[in-house]
Amino acid sequence: MSSRRKKSFIKRFSIFILLYLTSTFLIIPNISAFFGRVKINDNYRLKAHNFITKLCNRDYVTPELQNVLTDVSLRVNKEYPKLKVIYLDANFPFFDGFPLLPHLSHNDGKKIDLSFIYKDNQGNLTNSKPTNSGYGIFEEPKKHEISKTKKCKENGNWQYDFTKYFTFDNSHKNLKLSEKATKTLIQKILMNNNVSKLFIEPHLKTRMGLKDRRIRFHGCQAVRHDDHIHFQIK
Repeated sequence: MSSRRKKSFIKRFSIFILLYLTSTFLIIPNISAFFGRVKINDNYRLKAHNFITKLCNRDYVTPELQNVLTDVSLRVNKEYPKLKVIYLDANFPFFDGFPLLPHLSHNDGKKIDLSFIYKDNQGNLTNSKPTNSGYGIFEEPKKHEISKTKKCKENGNWQYDFTKYFTFDNSHKNLKLSEKATKTLIQKILMNNNVSKLFIEPHLKTRMGLKDRRIRFHGCQAVRHDDHIHFQIK
């Protein structure tokens, strides 16, 4: 590449980056309301796990879901003042039906993934997560527990655990799931009557003693949910 072409490329790329960042952080948050979406309001109780989520505009929800998130984060904060509710993928800012790949249903502003709550080697609860993406380190079923992963893959659903390839760094993989705190988080979510469904793997539902009818199995056509919580509103 000649020096002139290189300079031209750098100039055009720089302009693209400037326009993209301006749109992402200044323009889109102000026009998303016309499509029934709002950018999630991060604060000391509620936070995106990864800046990429915000950079790629994957942090939009309906105002009703924003209200649920605010309610959940307040309830969790009262019980665990040092913890934040950490969200992963939500929805794009525009157009119902536009897929948020690789998710099957994050397309109407009413769905969101939350991270489990973990503890460090000293047993202290932490806001850190095992992977940079928030996905891919699974809470495997024990020998006496039902393994939907095994059954789904035996039935030809090869994609069921493919998120293990999308951890994007798992330097904190030694963190352990806090079943108690994660159960509390799920219970706080389900306290809101506007919540219609919540997905986690069946073996974790059983292990945590969760009985709410809104806790469902998401189906073998999706990906496994023993690395995060998915919930949605009516």
